[in-house]
Amino acid sequence: MPLNIVLFEPEIPNNTGNIGRLALASGSNLHLVKPFGFELDDKRLKRAGLDYWPHISLFIYESIEDFYAKQIDKNIVYFSSHGEKNHWTIDYKDNMFLVFGKESTGLPREIIHACADKLYKIPLYSPHIRSLNLANAVSIVVYEGLKHLG
Repeated sequence: MPLNIVLFEPEIPNNTGNIGRLALASGSNLHLVKPFGFELDDKRLKRAGLDYWPHISLFIYESIEDFYAKQIDKNIVYFSSHGEKNHWTIDYKDNMFLVFGKESTGLPREIIHACADKLYKIPLYSPHIRSLNLANAVSIVVYEGLKHLG
């Protein structure tokens, strides 16, 4: 029943460390797509992930093309504040890939346009906020998925 958390070009080590801890806690796999805004041996990454990092099911890709080549024909959904559909409307499936963009700019426009039918958002109820912290967004989506998967 694992879900697959995919971080496209993550920039903030603390976020990635927290998401790694979440992946382990939720039984999910963590997929990281380069380039990163940090090194995998960054102390902030390790501190946020505590001593759990060696136990995380981790996959690393050299580029988004590398990710797609290795995960061809997988059930993939994408998350962006530009999505039209809410995350709770997803038909969550076992082994689904949940793709999140980088902290500063989100997903590239090419992906947003090419995958618009698989693009979802987490609704925001204040006009004073543009987005959620990446680790918080991943948490919301993963546990919604687990709820749907039972």
